[in-house]
Amino acid sequence: MTGHTLTFMGTAAGCGVPSFFCHCPACEEARANPALSRGDCGIMIRGTETTIIDTPPDARHQLIREQVDAVDRIIFTHCHFDHIGGLGEYEYLVQLIRHGVPLPVYGSPDALAGINGEFHYMTYALEETPLEPFATLTADGVTYTACPVTHAPGTYGYLIETPETRVFYASDTGPLPPETAERVQGVDVLAMDATFWKRNWNPNDHHSIQECIE
Repeated sequence: MTGHTLTFMGTAAGCGVPSFFCHCPACEEARANPALSRGDCGIMIRGTETTIIDTPPDARHQLIREQVDAVDRIIFTHCHFDHIGGLGEYEYLVQLIRHGVPLPVYGSPDALAGINGEFHYMTYALEETPLEPFATLTADGVTYTACPVTHAPGTYGYLIETPETRVFYASDTGPLPPETAERVQGVDVLAMDATFWKRNWNPNDHHSIQECIE
C-alpha cells in the first residue's frame, strides 16, 4: 500500500497462542519460543494517521510493540470479546492525550450496541458512527467498505482500498455471502479466517485453511 503500511497486530483465534489452558504442540512450541506466540486478531493501517481495526484484549501490548502513541480512529468487525476486550485501554488516551475529545469509532449497529453494553462507562469517550452493509468510510487516503460476512450478527470484513492496493480483511467468517464474494474478487491481498486445519467443527462461522484457499 504505497504511502501506507498494514500491520497485523495479532493473528490468533480468541484464546491466543499459547493458551493458558492448552498444551498442544503449537502452544508448547510458543512457550518454548516466544517468537511463535500470537495475540488475538487485529490490524493497523498507518499513513499520515493511524487506523485500528478491532481492539483485542492484549491491545496495550500490541500497541507498545508497534510503538504506537496515537490512534485516530477504530473500526470494529464485530463485538465478540476477543475483538473488543482491549477497548478500555483507550479511555486514558482520550482523557490524557486527546483532552477529552472522543475517539471516532465505526462498526455495524449490532457491533456498536454490543460495545455500548460491555463498555457503558466509556460512551463519553467514543464518537460512534454506525455503518450499514456495504457503506464506505474514507480516511487518510484509504477507503474501507463494510462487507457482511457469516459470523455473529452484524459482523463485517473490510475491503481496504488505496489507489494502488486492494486488501480484503475478514478475521472471522465462514463462507462469504455472494455479494461480498463478488465485491472482493481480484483483491491484491486476501487476509481471511482460516481457523481450522482440515476438520472444521464450526463451518457456519469459520473456515479451515483448505476452505479458505478454495
